[in-house]
Amino acid sequence: MNSKKRVAILFGGQSAEHEISCISAGGVLSAIDRERFEPILIGITRSGKWVLVDLATTLAIENGHLPEVDETLPAIVADIHGFRADGRALDFDLLFPLLHGPYGEDGTVQGLCEMAGIRYVGSGVLASALAMDKSFAKPIFQAHGLNVAPGVVLKAGAWSAAQIEGLHYPVFVKPARSGSSRGTTKVKSFAELQSAIDRAFEFDTKVMIERAIIGREIECGVLERGGSAQASPIGEIKILGDHEFYDFEAKYLDSATTVLFPDDLPDGVEAQIQAAAIAAFKALDCEGLARVDFFYTDGGEIVINELNTMPGFTPTSMFPKLWGRGGVSYPEVITRLIDAALTRSGHVTR
Repeated sequence: MNSKKRVAILFGGQSAEHEISCISAGGVLSAIDRERFEPILIGITRSGKWVLVDLATTLAIENGHLPEVDETLPAIVADIHGFRADGRALDFDLLFPLLHGPYGEDGTVQGLCEMAGIRYVGSGVLASALAMDKSFAKPIFQAHGLNVAPGVVLKAGAWSAAQIEGLHYPVFVKPARSGSSRGTTKVKSFAELQSAIDRAFEFDTKVMIERAIIGREIECGVLERGGSAQASPIGEIKILGDHEFYDFEAKYLDSATTVLFPDDLPDGVEAQIQAAAIAAFKALDCEGLARVDFFYTDGGEIVINELNTMPGFTPTSMFPKLWGRGGVSYPEVITRLIDAALTRSGHVTR
């Protein structure tokens, strides 16, 4: 009798982070404990087709080319009655949704799981939706005593010139509901602003303009264990070369960043950032995991940038690196998340 738990790894999707989701899935597939878990791969193509993916599929960057889900693979029917392939139920014990961005990390897939009675890794519907939409997450963070960058929110077809008057440059213009810095532009003057707004609107109908915070980019992982949120050691992003900021190319394509574990911060600052990460996690009512991104200014201010409920999950991604620094290996992080989701009673009750 097979006592292994079947874990369906869901990846791809219709967001601009499709390829990064594929790479995350490849990372989890390579590290999941095969003694305890039997993985299956479910991909979502760019057009939204759900397909069954062979476990031997390469899900990594090869010669600079990013992976994507093949539209020609066998189709899966996924609805509130469960998942089916070739008319037969695709049975599994848990869904591990490694989707980044809209149509996956934003509460949509989580809602499907709730209605279908499927257990899943990570935060629930509301926390996922709030974290995805930075314009809603920011006031919640602020209400819980966390510092945020000042800024304005523009809605497609409903914003006015008055909203962008008097901005202090430089600013960042970014989609409210996107990730991996897709559609984000650093703007140094009013003359550059309109093109940056237009660019951001290509990714979302809601755009945020935020004052650029000058400081060190610090990230902290949060992982639940036994119902308690724990913070990882902090890591610092250092950008190499001529990148203006931590954009998509710097993150994934140009080898233009490195991760440091800073030892030159004043006493107590790491603990403050860890406490702020846990506070942000609780403020949005997150579950399972999150990566929380901060700026640490020269004036000693800790400013939260964003919280990711499903951060990049490759072996070289920041979240596993942070926990590796804390003595928790990449395979162990995966096991903890699966075990927590299998025993959680907060989502699916039937």
